[in-house]
Amino acid sequence: MKRNHSRAAGFTLLEIVIVLILLGTIMAFVAPKIFGNLERANQARAKANITQIEGQLEIMKLEAGRYPTTSEGLAALITKPGSMEKWNGPYIKDAGALKDPWGNDFKYSQPGQNGKAFDIVSMGADGKDGGEGDNKDISN
Repeated sequence: MKRNHSRAAGFTLLEIVIVLILLGTIMAFVAPKIFGNLERANQARAKANITQIEGQLEIMKLEAGRYPTTSEGLAALITKPGSMEKWNGPYIKDAGALKDPWGNDFKYSQPGQNGKAFDIVSMGADGKDGGEGDNKDISN
């Protein structure tokens, strides 16, 4: 027995549009939660990286007798500064560890502010001083 279909198999344009509208509506509610979590995760990762670098700087000070100067920077954890005789590094093997989650270099200054031995700061997603949300500066 042969069937005659007057309609071709597949989706109509109207069905596709309805599915796209439904997907768009769902994403409008879900996307902010996903990206909000991503922002918090990047900030937490930046703080964890700063803590790791702080630990390596403390080991460097114990072995070499001092922290790197601002001009020597965090690169002193990877390559020996010329003026540091007792350097026993590298203290960090991967130069990528000296970048924040957004791919920007951490800002290092020695001495630090408010009596700290040094400051390490991530400038956030925009790589500039200040900001809010994902662009907020993160420090030790």
